[in-house]
Amino acid sequence: MNVEDGNLSGQLLIAMPQMGDFRFDRSVVYMCAHSDEGAMGLIVNKPARSVDFADLLKQLEITMHEQISPVQVHVGGPVENARGFVLHTKDYQSGAGTLTVSERIAMTATMDVLEDIARGQGPEMSMLALGYAGWGPGQLESEIAQNGWLTCDATDEILFGLSHDSKWTAALNRLGVDPLLLSDVAGHA
Repeated sequence: MNVEDGNLSGQLLIAMPQMGDFRFDRSVVYMCAHSDEGAMGLIVNKPARSVDFADLLKQLEITMHEQISPVQVHVGGPVENARGFVLHTKDYQSGAGTLTVSERIAMTATMDVLEDIARGQGPEMSMLALGYAGWGPGQLESEIAQNGWLTCDATDEILFGLSHDSKWTAALNRLGVDPLLLSDVAGHA
């Protein structure tokens, strides 16, 4: 399936000011799965400021190689926020533990991806999210219809490269939308 078929997997959701849910204020969500049964995505622009990657690995009893750059830990969403998900480039696969989301991006929720990252054998680009954003059947479609979200194509730069503060604006710019012109009052023509 693809966007034309109503499947938003591999797309970005951009939270609109009028959404009214503080948990998603100025959020950019990468959609990992979307079907008639519901949807699941990871917020890619909200760092988990109180969680350090090296400390997290120590808690999990994983030794980090000295020359490995730490991975940024994100708040992936309000559901199961103690569970970790690694969003990464598709050059890394962990068998049945890896969900292929798009031609370039995959998600792994098993411990081996963290072990491989710590050894320097992980994916080219990655981010760790604690928790996820989830929607029941029809819920996301309803929120989109009520102008809660805009959607656009994902880029590696937005997912992995830009500063967290600039991802929301960059995603809107992909659509030609100036964030300064957005109103927090929804309306329909």
